[in-house]
Amino acid sequence: MTTLLLNLRRVPDDEADEVRALLERHDIPFYETRPSLWGVSAGGIWLTRPEDRQRAQALMAEYQRDRGQRQRAAYEEARRLGTAPTLWRRLREQPVQALAMLLAVIALLLVTLLPFLTL
Repeated sequence: MTTLLLNLRRVPDDEADEVRALLERHDIPFYETRPSLWGVSAGGIWLTRPEDRQRAQALMAEYQRDRGQRQRAAYEEARRLGTAPTLWRRLREQPVQALAMLLAVIALLLVTLLPFLTL
């Protein structure tokens, strides 16, 4: 019976590539399902042999711990250099999108609250 090792929803491509390489490096057979056209299924990486489940999960736990440390270090380095993404930086880089979102929120609030304000 196959076992889902990693759901690929919101998983960056580089992380999925690293997981594939990790499984191949440790000779753990797997197959991958692709996301559905309508976004119902995100796809996943599946183990083909049930006896590999514990070993693969242990490898994944170690990999995720290492990746988390690498990502935190990269973020701290970006903060130190002043290149980390912040709300203010995103607003400055995409002012039209930020203004459009603000107007959409205001319009939604008006449509939602208008019936109560006219009572």
